[in-house]
Amino acid sequence: MATVLVVEDDPAVRAALVRHLSAAGHAVRSVGAALDAVREVTQVGCDLVVLDLGLPDLDGASVLRMLRGVSDVPVVVATARDDDAGIVRLLHSGADDYLVKPFSPEHLNARVTAVLRRSNRTGADPALRVGDLVVDPRRRTATMAGRELDLTRREFDLLAFLAARPGAVVPRRELLTAVWQQSYGGDQTIDVHLSWLRRKLGETAARPRYLHTVRGVGVRLEAPDPL
Repeated sequence: MATVLVVEDDPAVRAALVRHLSAAGHAVRSVGAALDAVREVTQVGCDLVVLDLGLPDLDGASVLRMLRGVSDVPVVVATARDDDAGIVRLLHSGADDYLVKPFSPEHLNARVTAVLRRSNRTGADPALRVGDLVVDPRRRTATMAGRELDLTRREFDLLAFLAARPGAVVPRRELLTAVWQQSYGGDQTIDVHLSWLRRKLGETAARPRYLHTVRGVGVRLEAPDPL
């Protein structure tokens, strides 16, 4: 169980977020203003912050910069602003992940769990396990059936991002934003890195085992069916 601070000014949305996260087993506190959020983090502490951007006293992006000045607590930004350049700025400012409203409770819980796992705030094993593939974001190592993979920095970042969302189709735009910090273009870059990753995972695009391209949508990483 983790302690999650929800920062959201809309009472109905805040109540829904608290309800969904509590149902997932977390201890949840909530505030409706930016300065209250900074006070909670610095004086009380928490394991993760879900931060809305449209706050009444300060913009959420300013709150993010303030939090990064005093704490390394993971922050998941919840925003209605579906703007690539803005999301890139948030990631550069220290956001660990983001959700674009509206989002489902399952999507929220999956993102929160993944960020907590990557940050090891729950005290659990930080390694991400998908079949015989084990990715450890903290040590920046990846193994396949016990054999360590020789990955470049970008290959590891791409693999870790996908491994934190096993079975989910991750849109290419999201990969560009989170892994490359780019807001447009880059399809060829993604394809080249996927090709290199497939080679190191012992598969091909024609016969994928872990990495599956969903044409026109994105990429999915999942464990292969047992033989």
